[in-house]
Amino acid sequence: MNRSSGVGDAPAPTSPQQIRNVVLVGPPGAGKSTLFDHLVAARVEGRRPRDDDRASSTGLVAASFASGEVVVNLLDTPGNPDFVGEVRAGLRAADAALFVVSAADGVDESTRMLWRECDAAGMPRAVAVTRLEHARADFDDTVATLRRVFGDAQPLAQPVQPDGPGTAVTGLVDLLAERRGDVVEAIIEESEDDTLLERYLEGEEVDLETLREDLHAAVATGRFFPVLPTHATSGIGIEELLDLVELGLPSPADAGLPRVFRTNGGDFGPISCDPGGPLVAEVVRTTSDPFVGRQSLVRVFSGTLRPDDPVHVSGHLQQFAGDRLGGHLDHDADLDRVGALSAPLGEEARSKPQAIAGDLVLVARLAGAETTDTLSSTDRPALVEPWVLPEPLLPVAIRARSKGDEDKLATVLQTLVSEDVTMRLDLNPETHQVVLWTMGPAHVALLTQSLEERHHLPVEAEPLRTALRETFVLACDAHGRQVKQSGGHGQYAVCRLRVEPLPRGAGIEFVDKVVGGAVPRQYIASVEKGVRAQLDKGVLAGYPAVDVRVTLVDGKSHSVDSSDMAFQTAAGTALREAANESTVAMLEPIDAVDIDVADESVGSTLADLRGRRGQVHGTEPSAHEGRTVIHAEIPALELSRYPIDLRSVSHGTGTFTRRFARYDYLPPHLVKDVIST
Repeated sequence: MNRSSGVGDAPAPTSPQQIRNVVLVGPPGAGKSTLFDHLVAARVEGRRPRDDDRASSTGLVAASFASGEVVVNLLDTPGNPDFVGEVRAGLRAADAALFVVSAADGVDESTRMLWRECDAAGMPRAVAVTRLEHARADFDDTVATLRRVFGDAQPLAQPVQPDGPGTAVTGLVDLLAERRGDVVEAIIEESEDDTLLERYLEGEEVDLETLREDLHAAVATGRFFPVLPTHATSGIGIEELLDLVELGLPSPADAGLPRVFRTNGGDFGPISCDPGGPLVAEVVRTTSDPFVGRQSLVRVFSGTLRPDDPVHVSGHLQQFAGDRLGGHLDHDADLDRVGALSAPLGEEARSKPQAIAGDLVLVARLAGAETTDTLSSTDRPALVEPWVLPEPLLPVAIRARSKGDEDKLATVLQTLVSEDVTMRLDLNPETHQVVLWTMGPAHVALLTQSLEERHHLPVEAEPLRTALRETFVLACDAHGRQVKQSGGHGQYAVCRLRVEPLPRGAGIEFVDKVVGGAVPRQYIASVEKGVRAQLDKGVLAGYPAVDVRVTLVDGKSHSVDSSDMAFQTAAGTALREAANESTVAMLEPIDAVDIDVADESVGSTLADLRGRRGQVHGTEPSAHEGRTVIHAEIPALELSRYPIDLRSVSHGTGTFTRRFARYDYLPPHLVKDVIST
């Protein structure tokens, strides 16, 4: 939560060149949060770091502080893969990524995947190596691994470990200050300072200031990656890392900008990181707090945002992400004014007079604004293309523990959806369930905890029901009667139907073959209406019936007692009486699934698919070296826990996408179990 703080004044950069937006990323246990706390404590007076790593961190944490001649906006991200949405938000807010790698554990697959994502975006990166004192740790081996996996990773310092690798670190040797040849040559080469490289190779001494300038240029290319050893709790490497942030990492003025459109879809025109330009900003995170209410963490790309400014808020997530992130409805609105601005400092905040292009700021009372929304001037509305959003693939059905809270649940879930773009809300009209599509079990636990603790709305999970279909598998005759004559105006309708199965995907056909006026012309449409209504409700187990031809072949009517409703009812009765376990089968949805796994996990993944009734259609090399894509079709019933199970069988290397393919027969031995849920 964010509350006012008396810890000094908020830093106030006057130009984008004075800002450094840096995000810490890495797996759980690497020490990101410990490093974050010590970096902040080194520059914020009175700040005490916590030496226990926040391994259970679930959200993005930001801190803004002055360091030398610059203002650093430092972001800490969760390591749990269930909260990859927070990592993506941090990457969008930042201009450089600091990968935190444990020397004891090396580079895991999730870190490699994240590195590839940054590489595709050309994002500048550096590496902090932690846990050097662990028995398995070896800094030189770790650097060799980084070079093999990442590319041009160059250490700027060497840890001093008098008792050898894996023992206590007593200090660092600054390789830049010592002008070590391979480091200097790599910096000059990647900075594309060709003249200096030629002079250096001819033996000219390069002064440290020039070398630092070239380091900044080399990192900005996204091809040179400085590596620094750190031991946060002793403070070793902290100052060197902050120096790297100040002098080596790019400012927002050096970074790329997202694409910007008009809200009607037209081209907005080019923008630049200019405080005097048109306002274009983006909400990268939304939170609600019982003490201060709703707050939005905003990255300003162009212009200047001030308290009480009128702004336009636009959110067109479906335009970019489609239905895979359902529940996030498009919206546009003008706000009379934004609330107070503040600089984040972990769980605290300090008042801020404005936020210029390139800066990060907390904004209060941004009513109606959701994560990924764009803020712009009311006279020139803009729409920023959102960052790459992960698709939630783990469904969980929930219900309010109390019947009286059902209406409240729907309202509260919409609030959660506005905050979390990695959650999809599905109010399924067929199964009558509230289904949350999430990133994994930890994400589910966080959402249910939020419902109970923040919103005082206890919920409980229930078995997930799958939207099945019914279909006739045998041709049969059906006879329906609706005859009620008990005095006064009665009801009379008789119809005879012929029911025949059609191929998958054919839909519903109604054919009229009545001869001799057995069913008057005005009631033919009534029979068809009754047929379609009954098929929509189901004929055996309450699921919609599909792929069937129904032919009206005969019937009877009464000159007084026949009516539209009587023939509708008779048609429905005929279909229900024709339906039994021998004439009707259940259909289940089948999804097309593309699974991307490390090569060494292909065998275990294929074996798991066989146990899920999956049909493998082929494999091919992934776009990423050392990985394979498996193409398969899997029943949706078998995918409800697949995000969890794939993570297990692939040792954390697997990702997948799914999309509806078709309906196919549900095996008879599963029918009873599925229908009973």
